[in-house]
Amino acid sequence: MSDSKGARVSMLRVAVALGAVYLIWGSTYLAIRFAIETIPPFLMAGARYLTAGALLYGWSRLRGAPRPSLAQWRPAAIIGALLLLAGNGGVVWAEQRVSSGLAALLISTEPLWIVLLVWQRDRRQRPGGRVIAGLLLGFAGLVLLVRPGSSSGGLDPLGVAAVLIASLCWAGGSIYSQRAKLPSSQLLSTGMQMLSGGALLMIAAAITGEPARFALAEVSARSLLSLAYLVVFGAIIAFTAYVWLLRSASAVLVSTYAYVNPVVAVLLGWAFAGEPLTKGTLIAAAVILTGVALISSAQGKKEEEPVAVAEKVVAEEAEAEVCAAR
Repeated sequence: MSDSKGARVSMLRVAVALGAVYLIWGSTYLAIRFAIETIPPFLMAGARYLTAGALLYGWSRLRGAPRPSLAQWRPAAIIGALLLLAGNGGVVWAEQRVSSGLAALLISTEPLWIVLLVWQRDRRQRPGGRVIAGLLLGFAGLVLLVRPGSSSGGLDPLGVAAVLIASLCWAGGSIYSQRAKLPSSQLLSTGMQMLSGGALLMIAAAITGEPARFALAEVSARSLLSLAYLVVFGAIIAFTAYVWLLRSASAVLVSTYAYVNPVVAVLLGWAFAGEPLTKGTLIAAAVILTGVALISSAQGKKEEEPVAVAEKVVAEEAEAEVCAAR
């Protein structure tokens, strides 16, 4: 009886943690849109990650994590530049020009980029048939979404390009992190990446003249609350839930966030921000997310060939690092 009760409690914890990752990470796109209404984008993102990074770093050190060496700060800064400056910073900037739902849909292409980058790095790691089908579906969905005259509405080409480049940088940073020599403490490592990325975002804000355009008196309560939400829920609570899930549930189950988050983002953007929800967007979203689901399911096969094993390892490493940029 006690084993059965323990199993039910464990399953409930997994369900709660997975639900938190689904809802919180799916909602961060709308929170970003609200935050940048009165706070310049790079300045907002920099403040978010410097705050979250300082909290994670300080907590890890208080719990006994050793002080990182200068050699460990270098890869943390590279990952922070790819994931947070180019990745999240690109999304934040783009949300001035595209809807939060569209940004989430475009970011969901990240698993497609990971497979292609792994294949480019090592030609022996050729994707399997299911993964290739997923790639083709994913890119077909992109064409449906952004092609001129699509029923999803007039899309800003710079905004779309910025999100796609951000997704590619996320994928590249995730793959780089696979071999990076980082501290063994994952919380400490993530705190270092956030501190590095936050500092780089602040430099980007200074270069683009954002401090001169920022007026504290003009910041709305909605923007401040959204920024606090992004720090506490998006960067700390959801991340903690995700790290626990990686230890307590199958990687394939956890990876479903990649195609649930965009659905949540699209619905929230439609419900709370009046973002358009057209038939064309829904069709394109279904095609893209089916492609991502095919790739995820291919990684979950029990009898995997060496190539599929390599793809799974890369995907799991990517998921463990991408969460820092959500």
